[in-house]
Amino acid sequence: MAIDLPFVWAALIAFVVLTYVVLDGFDLGVGILFPLFSERGERDIMTNSVAPVWDGNETWLVLGGGGLLAVFPLAYAIIFPALYMPIILMLLGLVFRGVAFEFRWRTGRWIGFWDWGFAAGSTVAGFTQGIALGALVQGIKVNGRAYGGGWWDWLTPFSLLTGVAVVIGYALLGATWLNLKTHGPLQARARRIAMVAGALTVVLIGVVSLWTALLNPIYFERWFGFPTAVFSAIVPLLLAGCSFGLWHGLTTDKHLQPFLAALGLFVLSFAGIGISFYPHIIPGALTFEQAAAPDSSLAFLLVGAAVLVPTILIYTAYSYWVFRGKISPDDGYH
Repeated sequence: MAIDLPFVWAALIAFVVLTYVVLDGFDLGVGILFPLFSERGERDIMTNSVAPVWDGNETWLVLGGGGLLAVFPLAYAIIFPALYMPIILMLLGLVFRGVAFEFRWRTGRWIGFWDWGFAAGSTVAGFTQGIALGALVQGIKVNGRAYGGGWWDWLTPFSLLTGVAVVIGYALLGATWLNLKTHGPLQARARRIAMVAGALTVVLIGVVSLWTALLNPIYFERWFGFPTAVFSAIVPLLLAGCSFGLWHGLTTDKHLQPFLAALGLFVLSFAGIGISFYPHIIPGALTFEQAAAPDSSLAFLLVGAAVLVPTILIYTAYSYWVFRGKISPDDGYH
């Protein structure tokens, strides 16, 4: 039986992107929450909580972008010109965030500047990721085999809303991560922030979902036509279950449960986007089959991915296992 290589690669890249979102989302969220914690000691503990894993989390972003270029070159050639500005701003935010992360430990006089740099870089990165997502969901104009839109087509009320939603969602992941990794007053404040961010995230998921269904008749049919309407009916129930798990975990002093529930909200939202897009990689314009490289290239690259992806997963899992447990104020990044 022949393997549908474009579908396999689409699923693999979707997995890579989702892994990046859930892993780098919480450490971006820690940076987004920085302005809400004013004490130097608290900020040190916050950065120590992500220090062993934050740069490794961004491996998945590189893998996703490189995979898109190699496997779906036509989609890469259309999507990136349409999203040059948010992508450039995202990369600048990630770079400045990384520099600020290192420099805040090496300076005393300028630590306030680098703390705000860490917060600003994290917020800009999350916001532009949300804008890029919104621009892709609302549709990209394609003229033949090239981008057919303008320089500012990505900037719309819908994309701004998705940008805000991603920032709030990342803040939720960051707050539940701090609830998991810290204790004392910092953990208590993170728990309170998570309650507010969780409520806002659930509301924004609902608003963005309803708006998405009205953006394009394809989405409306996909969500409310048979058989995908079954999924559309189940997802709200699953989202309600995750929301309850988040609330219950935060109000009963659970540590891991709220973080897992917050991740569940992201996974379900990502699954909804995948159902809306399939079989298109650019909604309404380009399918996986049309955008894919030749099967010989896909098969060759799949051999490499079969080695690389499990290796990264093992390394990532090992890192999280080694640095498991609560953060001690006496230990940390130097």
